[in-house]
Amino acid sequence: MSTAEPEQSDPASKPTNPKDALAVSRLPMHLVPDTIEAYAALAFCEGAAKYGAFNWRVGGVRASVYRGALRRHLAKWWNGEEADPKTGVPHLASVIACAGILLDARLCGKLTDDRPPAAPMSALIDELEADVQRITALFADRDPRHWTIEDR
Repeated sequence: MSTAEPEQSDPASKPTNPKDALAVSRLPMHLVPDTIEAYAALAFCEGAAKYGAFNWRVGGVRASVYRGALRRHLAKWWNGEEADPKTGVPHLASVIACAGILLDARLCGKLTDDRPPAAPMSALIDELEADVQRITALFADRDPRHWTIEDR
């Protein structure tokens, strides 16, 4: 009887399963954390209870309405309210649901794109980054206290 441990194979030298070779070029759904899906499901449950499941795929949505809702939920979260006081649904879950509805409605041809005429925001943001660096360098000798939500 041998007491030697079985030889460990090197995963890199393992013959590749044909499915593995194809899978590496597919959409990596495994990278999305299950927590995102769970919280999104909670927010979509609230929406289904209020308005009916997948209502936007029939009635359509306006981009401005969901941008407004998304920003309100994000502002409430940013200012310390973790969840809607009435439903208990986390505001960040509602942000995910709003963004998801916008994406789904667009894919399904049910999005009314009422965004204003486009401004060159990417160029402006890139341009202002130089100003941020200049301002930061100007006050490099300072060590100001940066207040957080813990300082209420």
